Parts: sequence; structure tokens; C-alpha cells
Amino acid sequence: MKELEELTAEIRENEYSDFDGIIACEYSGIVREAFNKKGFIFMSCDFLPTEHPGHHYQGDILDIIDNHNGFLGSHPECTYMTNSGVRWLWNKDGSKNHDRWVKLEAAVRFFNLLKSKIKIGYLENPIPHKYARDGFNSVLNGEWVEGIGKYTQLIQPWQHGHGETKATCLWLIGLPELKPSVIVEGREQRIWKLPPCENRWKERSRTFAGIAEAMAEQWSPELIKFLHVFINH
Repeated sequence: MKELEELTAEIRENEYSDFDGIIACEYSGIVREAFNKKGFIFMSCDFLPTEHPGHHYQGDILDIIDNHNGFLGSHPECTYMTNSGVRWLWNKDGSKNHDRWVKLEAAVRFFNLLKSKIKIGYLENPIPHKYARDGFNSVLNGEWVEGIGKYTQLIQPWQHGHGETKATCLWLIGLPELKPSVIVEGREQRIWKLPPCENRWKERSRTFAGIAEAMAEQWSPELIKFLHVFINH
């Protein structure tokens, strides 16, 4: 879109930071590149190297987040917060799985820390269980651990060009809800049915390209407005 390209060029001439946006906890580069195709300069960040050439910080997002003032998207670890894994919080005798609760607390605190840093952006995760969502008492010191809260929106791949089901929750800050971009037939649970293998978790964590493209297409105008305000502040 010519208008977006012209506005982005103006932003680049007056930029106050090296990047318009960061996609945290993303090794695939899928969301990063969707925004870059719109003329922005985005960087991904993960402990793993990126799968696609591009701006990527291999390391801890907390190393760089405080120096960033633009868009922040994040796909934090979901293992201990997802509803599908809530049963593992309890041992067979009904007692708490102490190690699991400790890891849940760390995951929830990290999620909330990232959320507190977002001026405009999102967090993405599967449907969380009630303890992650609403909060719980720490097994370490008994103090209350604030939950991550209810998601803003739940989306599906089949709403964005992929004939699959994979409930994906978005916590949105300064952004409108995503509208379905390309509704298609098919409701295959391909990701859920993947056989056990070394890289199964990587396949399950990748953002669908259609969702990434919808994010970039629908959120670019809001990001441009935000950057203009930031630049002219």
C-alpha cells in the first residue's frame, strides 16, 4: 500500500530507535517478516537462532526490552499455563506437583512482566487454565501470584486461510481485534495430531503465516499512528 510505504519512509527519516517493533519469543521469523514486508523494520528475539534470515537477537528479551519504545509482540512459553496441561499440576495422590507450580509461577510472572512493557502490541498463548488466568498462592512463600487475566480475543487458523483448528488467544494492548481475513473450509487438528518427535514443540509453536499476515495488514495503521505520536511527542 503506497500510503503505508510513504508514511513508513517518513518515520524512518525521523526514527528514534533502530526498530519499529520486536517480536519476542519467536525463532521462526514469521511475524517479524510479515511486518517487514509492510515496510517496517522489525526484529525477532529468542534463545534459538532464527529460521529465516533477518534482524534477530539470540538471547533474553529482557536484555533489550527496556531500550525499545515501539511495537512489542510476544509468544511466551505456554507449557505450564495452557489448559491442556492443568492436570499435571497435581500428583496422582491429589497433592500439588511442587516443581510444576514453581514453573507455573515463573511463567506467569514472565508473561505479566512482558505485558507491563507493552505500549502497543500483543501477547499470544493457547487457552490458559484457571490458575494461570485468575491467580494462585505461591508454593514458595504463600503470597498471591496475580494471574495473566482473560484474553482479549480467541482466533483460529481457519479464519486466516488455513484449514486447521488451533485455538489461539490474544491479549491486545492499543490494537483492535483481528477480523477474519480469509475464512476457509476444513477443521483439521493437524498440530494436535502431530506424532511425538524431537521437534514437535517447534511445529506447535509456529505462528500460521495467514495469521501473521493479518496482523501486519490490520495493525499497520495503528502502529503508524503510534510511531507518529511518539516521534512528534
